[in-house]
Amino acid sequence: MNPFTSATVQCPYCWEPIEISIDASVSHQEYVEDCPICCRPILVTVATEHGEVVAVNAQAENE
Repeated sequence: MNPFTSATVQCPYCWEPIEISIDASVSHQEYVEDCPICCRPILVTVATEHGEVVAVNAQAENE
């Protein structure tokens, strides 16, 4: 079973939808990923349960 999946989030700066890769084998993740469109830092928070993504949040890093 492949633990990686993807999700689409909206950049909090330029509002473009971006696709991110998620490791569903980790129950809680928080990391910074640069928007591929505007290059600004996005704080991504992910929660998973039993290998399934239950929540994804993307916010401006400086908030």
